Amino acid sequence: MIDVIKTDGCLTLRINRPDKANALTEAMLSDLAVAVEDADQSVLVLTGEGKVFSAGADLEDVRNGTLATSPAWERLSSAVARFKGLSLASMNGSCAGGALGMVLACDLRITVASAKFFYPVIKMGVLPQPSDPARLAALVGPSRAKRILLAGAKLNADEAFAIGLVDVISTNTLEDDTQKLIEPARAANPALVTGIKTLIG
Repeated sequence: MIDVIKTDGCLTLRINRPDKANALTEAMLSDLAVAVEDADQSVLVLTGEGKVFSAGADLEDVRNGTLATSPAWERLSSAVARFKGLSLASMNGSCAGGALGMVLACDLRITVASAKFFYPVIKMGVLPQPSDPARLAALVGPSRAKRILLAGAKLNADEAFAIGLVDVISTNTLEDDTQKLIEPARAANPALVTGIKTLIG
């Protein structure tokens, strides 16, 4: 359910469960984390199959256990944040709940115009994953982070772009626009990519 594609310095991880809106199970989270932890490419792309990037936690797994508060979410987002190259969330559709964690941990975010973004922890009665609020606030500011997490705001792509939650709204095909974003880093010396990231902080 996680497609691992390696091409010329780029590792693409595609969530491939479109019949379930790419909802994530604990096993899928583990597979994603391991793939990122083991990656040695210059570029990492996270994307999804179908019309939804990810609906977040698989509700059946949530009902049957503790997936909503599993440390597997934090493991994945931490692995993405530690990735030494350029990391990009290429969102083929809406992104919800815990799936936002790996998106927030990426260096860049591109989305299709039809996507929506929300993190309904306040409605689910659970805390967000530990690193997510600070990463969200760093991108959009404290007040907007509170609106998303405490008021349960659902943002469309234009709103997400306006506040800095996403960097690019795709106007061509998502794949083509993604390739344009990653090509400079993919073609560069990996040490240069890492060095620039380190200087930015």
